[in-house]
Amino acid sequence: MKDDAHASEPRRETAPPPTSAELFSGFLLLGLTGFGGVLPLARAMAVDRRRWLSAAEFTDLLGLCQFLPGGNIINMSVAIGLRFRGLAGALAALVGLIAAPTAIVVALGVIYDRFHNDPTVRHVFAGLAAAAAGLLIAMAARIALPLRARPVAIVVAALCFVAIALLRLPLLPTMLVLAPLGVLATWRFEARRPEA
Repeated sequence: MKDDAHASEPRRETAPPPTSAELFSGFLLLGLTGFGGVLPLARAMAVDRRRWLSAAEFTDLLGLCQFLPGGNIINMSVAIGLRFRGLAGALAALVGLIAAPTAIVVALGVIYDRFHNDPTVRHVFAGLAAAAAGLLIAMAARIALPLRARPVAIVVAALCFVAIALLRLPLLPTMLVLAPLGVLATWRFEARRPEA
């Protein structure tokens, strides 16, 4: 049966599965270049540049990673590494992702602790926060594009936005309600649709 959920996504050739070394180097560069806003760059790396995943596969994997405890990008690196190279790939991707940023965070913490009263340092950190917010908004828009052909997914995403962003409901209870609702609604209304 044809997968109607991903029918509107253009078919692209994916690259051969990455080696553990490629997973390490890909996520190492990601950790170095995407400081403060790695998720949008993870999509660009895994989908656009290296073609390890399709846009729909990335969106589906991100949905799972957001539901799991822990940071989304950490979960994503482990999931991608595990998918292609098992435990060794998961470790390679995870270590690649966190090695350089950990060193940078420690260095920035030392700088901030020493110079946090300096107005220039405060302005630099405020600018970094604004850039990270912009990256997050851009990522949300790109992640939403594959959902445009999935009405159930759009409704669940809208309910989640209203619950968390507008009503300020706690994340865990919201996800515990919406995740099963999304799975059930997708199974009921999308998975049972006849082939086009």
